[in-house]
Amino acid sequence: MARTGDVIRAGMLTLVLVAVSGLLGACGPDFSGLHLRIAAGNNGGVYYQLAQPLSSAWAAQLGIERPEVEQTRGSPDNLNRLQSGMADVAFSAADVAADTAATPRTPKLRALARIYDDYLHVVVRADSPIKSMATMRGHKVSIGATDSGVAVIAKKLFAASDLSAPGAVTIWNLGLDDSLRALASGDIDAVIWSGGLPTTSISLENQHTKLKLVDIADVLPKLLELNSVYRSATIPATTYQLTGGPVTTLVVPNYLIVSETMSDDVAEALTRGLFLAQADLVKANPTALAIDVHPAIETAPIALHPGALRYYREIKP
Repeated sequence: MARTGDVIRAGMLTLVLVAVSGLLGACGPDFSGLHLRIAAGNNGGVYYQLAQPLSSAWAAQLGIERPEVEQTRGSPDNLNRLQSGMADVAFSAADVAADTAATPRTPKLRALARIYDDYLHVVVRADSPIKSMATMRGHKVSIGATDSGVAVIAKKLFAASDLSAPGAVTIWNLGLDDSLRALASGDIDAVIWSGGLPTTSISLENQHTKLKLVDIADVLPKLLELNSVYRSATIPATTYQLTGGPVTTLVVPNYLIVSETMSDDVAEALTRGLFLAQADLVKANPTALAIDVHPAIETAPIALHPGALRYYREIKP
């Protein structure tokens, strides 16, 4: 028979282990019942491609139902949904986010991370007479879907190129794939697109219709004055194997945006989950290779959410 003292000590040890187990189980936030909606652009875009594996990763990491990935018209629509309470997380081009943040609307925007950069593409057929933005006058140009982030930046490009006056160019509002088909058939003369390198649709179309990119170095100084987030860069000739050499163009960062009303615990968990999910995001689109904690904090003029900031401070070496 066990001695009474041994039984008492064993019982006390069991109680201690149960108590410690309970404390460990309760040390992290409980996300059960959390429902998220991600505003992710059109289903052929990079945002939408990245949102799918990110949604699955967040569901597994947080133990929640899979967040809804919503198809939208682009960055302006994404941020409108976020501020109106129709979405909880939004992908957005930095210039659209900056313009939106400058308005008095509430709730205010907060960033989880800078994720990757978009490069402005001015695409024409290889035999096109369009050599610069100045020679685009009088031509038909597709600038993306109405109210898309591409349309926003295209209009700024026209303004910097003195092509904003009625009739200076004929604007078509088509998605990228439809734009490239119209370019190949001769229905339009140019396509303006802002996307990661390489943009798959452009690479594929070049296999059927020889394309080239237009250098916009001459109008970049004016463009750079329009928004503090804009930068210049070069698209190497080897990126697409298009006709012509490298071109100088505009670079626009992309942010993962939430509302200031999101709890710090949720924002921190989503930010951590973004980096944990990177390998799966890369499988969906190679632009996710650019996701890195160092540039991720560079989200000016959108402030980092306090929860995201808590995560970055935690992992700081």
